[in-house]
Amino acid sequence: MPTVLEVLKNRSSKRAYNDKKIPQETLEEILTAAGMTPSGANMQPWVTYAVSNAETLKRVGDAVITKMDEGITNDQFIQYYPVKWTNPYKKRRIVTGSGLYKLMEVDRKDNDTRIEMWKDNFRWFGAQTVIFVFTNKANIDGSQGALIDCGAYMQSIMLAAQEFGIDSCPQGSTTEFGRVVAAALEVPDNLALLYSVVLGYSDKDAKINSYQPKRVELNESVTFID
Repeated sequence: MPTVLEVLKNRSSKRAYNDKKIPQETLEEILTAAGMTPSGANMQPWVTYAVSNAETLKRVGDAVITKMDEGITNDQFIQYYPVKWTNPYKKRRIVTGSGLYKLMEVDRKDNDTRIEMWKDNFRWFGAQTVIFVFTNKANIDGSQGALIDCGAYMQSIMLAAQEFGIDSCPQGSTTEFGRVVAAALEVPDNLALLYSVVLGYSDKDAKINSYQPKRVELNESVTFID
């Protein structure tokens, strides 16, 4: 059984899955463990929709893709990506994207194929389960603590899933269409979508699943003061 350190070092986002479903009891165990994530004042601000219904997932995905086809770039509750990209973050984004397209032999000028690859986010990469994480809108009205806590919660989901040999892919893409997702899921009006996480059994033969972008060296992100 891998240690937590091994899972953190070796886990990577998978973008192709087989059609094997996650057993309900396994899904419940993962989410129960993730529910132990610490949060400020024990708020536990996450409101989770664990969707394994194929028709529902298709309805949500189709709603987003329709918006994309209409030329709409986002319809979100929160601004996920920086409004103004600066280095080194801009460079890391470019290097990560270009590395993925290079692996898949997609020319940088082939916008049609790139768009189709982006739409795969909303086909859930073929996975049978997607975890949509919401919070009450009041929790993010002028404050950001709930965003930090929910981020930790989603990391817990992905780490717990590895215990069962279940892979994952966090999706900032759905954040950008959060209002569309919320409407398609018919959630209460007081909820705002923050993020989603695809869960499932990855296709071991899919080339795209071999991609693992590099992380920066420790000294580039950490300052030790002893």
